Amino acid sequence: MTEPYPIHVVDDDAGLRNSLRFMLGTCGRIVRSFESGEAFLSHLDTLEPGPVLLDIKMNGMNGFQVMRELARQDRSLPIVILTGHGDIPMAVRAMKAGAVDFLTKPFARSDLLTVVELADERLHQADAQRKQRENARERLAVLSQREFQVLNELARGMPNKAIAGNLGISPRTVEVHRANLMRKLDAKDFPNALRIAFAAGMPLDLNSMASGEEQQVLPLELGEG
Repeated sequence: MTEPYPIHVVDDDAGLRNSLRFMLGTCGRIVRSFESGEAFLSHLDTLEPGPVLLDIKMNGMNGFQVMRELARQDRSLPIVILTGHGDIPMAVRAMKAGAVDFLTKPFARSDLLTVVELADERLHQADAQRKQRENARERLAVLSQREFQVLNELARGMPNKAIAGNLGISPRTVEVHRANLMRKLDAKDFPNALRIAFAAGMPLDLNSMASGEEQQVLPLELGEG
């Protein structure tokens, strides 16, 4: 069984931070608390992935500013907004901006555990997608540069004739590359090859990629998309 994710509490109310640490600690969860958005962001590089319980109104940076900074740094952490009764419209706005859910203060322990479980599930899904992408990219590393380009065009929905025109090769050569890449990927049929491509994050913009039939495309060179 995997260890539960740590939970990051960002709130300028010391009493609430202590209460959350106690409630979640009794469930076996590790809680790291921060008195401000600035303090949380300053420790971001050393924190393990985990749900973030984020106050919407704080001294200094507010919850929206923290969310914007997380997005700017491309940190995909599931966020649960902590809000007062009068701030529910703001919390809904935060959910539209990507928050998982919100809790209205004061909240029941059962409600807290429900939203934390939802945030955990988001992280589990993200972990599974990342592993699937890494596995797919490892499989693509066996392809030559040209085979990769052909597969990328196929992932864009291009027919052989259009691919031939885009790559400056003959339709027959496209067919050869297509057969070779399917064999190398051990794809039993064309949809299976496409599923591998999509899992790896294709199609990609190949304008900046170097040409060359024999250059191997390593997983980390495929970009983050």
